[in-house]
Amino acid sequence: MALSYKARKRWSLFVLLVGFPLYIVLAWGILSRLNLWQLPLLVELVIYVVFGVAWILPLKPIFKGVGQPDPDAKD
Repeated sequence: MALSYKARKRWSLFVLLVGFPLYIVLAWGILSRLNLWQLPLLVELVIYVVFGVAWILPLKPIFKGVGQPDPDAKD
C-alpha cells in the first residue's frame, strides 16, 4: 500500500523529530561499547559511515518526493 503525499510528509517529520534522535542514542550506545580505539582508523571510519547511512535505507520511500509540490493537489 503506497502512502499518500500528506502521510509521507507527516511520517518524515515524525522520523526526523523522534526517530532520528532515538537512532542517534542507540548508535551512540552501541559504538561506545565497542573498543574503537583498538581498531585501525579506516575500519573505524567504515563503521561510522555504515551507522551514518544505515538509518536512511529502510526509510527512503517515506522521504522520496516530500520536498516536491503535492502531485495530488488541484491547481
